[in-house]
Amino acid sequence: MENIRVTVGAIVLNERGEVLLAQRAHEPFKEKWCIPGGHVEFGEHPEHAVKRELQEETGLEMSSCSFFTYFNEYYKEMQWHAVALIFTGSASGILTPQAGEVKQLKFVKPEEVLQMDLAFNHRDIIQKYFFS
Repeated sequence: MENIRVTVGAIVLNERGEVLLAQRAHEPFKEKWCIPGGHVEFGEHPEHAVKRELQEETGLEMSSCSFFTYFNEYYKEMQWHAVALIFTGSASGILTPQAGEVKQLKFVKPEEVLQMDLAFNHRDIIQKYFFS
């Protein structure tokens, strides 16, 4: 029996209202774009996890963190099932892609994100946050 993973994702906007995306440097979904995030570690609070993952992947420190919603991510062909907890907040610091995890980072206009090749169900996340 497979376990369900718990993941977190961060919707971080800059002063122009653009959202931060990371291009993945590894499988699954290598080369595709996603909001920064990752796995919740055993015993870790999800809010701490999203702040940790954002800092690890991007070099940014998240503040004013608040829960947005959750998404179910199920890919039978990959034997992948996760519940993704999505948070929003502001962040500060210098963008620094995590070696081996993140190929590049950039802020993108929300309407342009929907035209990009996105990982997991991050198109649905962006759609719900900006356009619902």
